[in-house]
Amino acid sequence: MKPRPLSPHLQVYRPQITSVLSILHRLTGGGLVISLLFFIAWLTSLSISESAYHSFKDFMSSWFGQIVILFSLFGFYYHLANGIRHLAWDYGHGYELSTVRLTGWIVVIFAVCTTLMTWSFA
Repeated sequence: MKPRPLSPHLQVYRPQITSVLSILHRLTGGGLVISLLFFIAWLTSLSISESAYHSFKDFMSSWFGQIVILFSLFGFYYHLANGIRHLAWDYGHGYELSTVRLTGWIVVIFAVCTTLMTWSFA
């Protein structure tokens, strides 16, 4: 008898909005930790010298720094909105599948819109 896997492989399943948003919540949480390191680097450059600050500012003004800022903004807004969604679940609200899908899309739309608004005004 051949040994068989205990459960189907992840590639067998079709991605659903709930699973994608769950993974994205975890990724944005990790991304916010990395963003915090950039914030600490900014504060450190302020305390070291004026030239260190200008070097950091030049780095963050580059295309790579702008991508870091954009992803950090999206991660912050997504994690904030999804955290509020999780708080509603902690109180026992919104467990119906249709509500879970609707609030998931609301979280994504909120994160994209607030990221674009912040990016355009800053």
